[in-house]
Order: sequence, then C-alpha cells, then structure tokens
Amino acid sequence: MTATPFLEPVALQSPHALLVPLSLAHHDDLVAATRDGELWKLWYTTVPSPEAMRADIERRIGLREHGTLLPFAVVDPASGKAVGVTNYMNVDPVHRRLEIGGTWYRASSQRTSLNTGCKLLLLEHAFEKKDCIAVEFRTHFMNHQSRRGIERLGAKLDGVLRSHMRMANGTLRDSCVYSITAAEWPTVKAHLAWQLARPRS
Repeated sequence: MTATPFLEPVALQSPHALLVPLSLAHHDDLVAATRDGELWKLWYTTVPSPEAMRADIERRIGLREHGTLLPFAVVDPASGKAVGVTNYMNVDPVHRRLEIGGTWYRASSQRTSLNTGCKLLLLEHAFEKKDCIAVEFRTHFMNHQSRRGIERLGAKLDGVLRSHMRMANGTLRDSCVYSITAAEWPTVKAHLAWQLARPRS
C-alpha cells in the first residue's frame, strides 16, 4: 500500500480569496498579473517575467510532482482571474512543518484583503487539517513591504539567515525567517478574522 502524501493538491476558498492548484491554464492571467507593476524588475524578490512565466509554472508543477512544493494560483473571487501565486514549500512531513512562500500578487491586488484571506486559508489548512506544529515565512531583509505584511499576520521573527541565497543580480540575500506556532495559531486566527471583518480605510 502506498502511503498518502503529506500534502496533496487542494482548492481552498473563502469570500476573500480562492486558491486552486496551479496549472498552465493560469498562464495568460499570470502574464497579465506580472505586467501590473512590472514585478519582475524588483531586484529584492523573484517574480518571473512574462516571457519566463510558462517555464516557471512548469517548474513549480514539476516540484509538486516530486512532493517538495504545493503551488497554488491565487484567484480573485470578484473577477475569477488568477492574480498571483503562492506555495507550501520546504515541506517537512516528519516534523510537520512547512513554509508559505514564493508568493507574489499583481500590484493592484497588493494591500487588499486578498493577501490576508489567502494567508488565513493556508494557515487554517496547515494547522487544522495537516496538524502542523509551525509554519514559516521567509523574505529578503530589504523587502520591507513583505516583512511588514508578515508581521501584520502575527508571525514572530526567529532570526536572520545571513548570505542565505544568491539573487539573480549576483547580490547575496539575508533572509528574515518568521514563524507561527501551533500554540499561537488560535490568537493569530482571531486576529486575521478581525482584520478581514473590519472596514478598510
């Protein structure tokens, strides 16, 4: 008998966000999304250019087939179009830990309820369906917008991995590592639900 994988493709939905297994059917939407803000030009993050989008989707799907990544297309419930990508990654089924990362959204979807809604869905699935003991987030030390967003979720800084990665432009990335633990999850969940319920200014 074959063991059931720790993570299997799944669709997650709420009034604020829809996450579906990434496929090549999302290619055209994601090309349009990355052009909104020319996201691939940001040196401190990694977003595929329009020309590289197909290869990036195929790479993520290949990693899914090897069980090391579970990629999602982020769909805007209002338009029905894919506006970004996110992943479960660095999956450790033995110790029931994973990272939410490799995330990007089109510029017009940033700073909206979409990101909060996505993170609530992903965290809820990880802690309540997969019984994770901790969920990590990692970002470039210089990506202050991403760091503020992670901290608004309620994640705590574990530390900084210095010279952790080499970026496409040859610079070395210091990675800030954040996490939310299972013990913290009920408080974080209540906080995220409150953020989504309150009027946005």
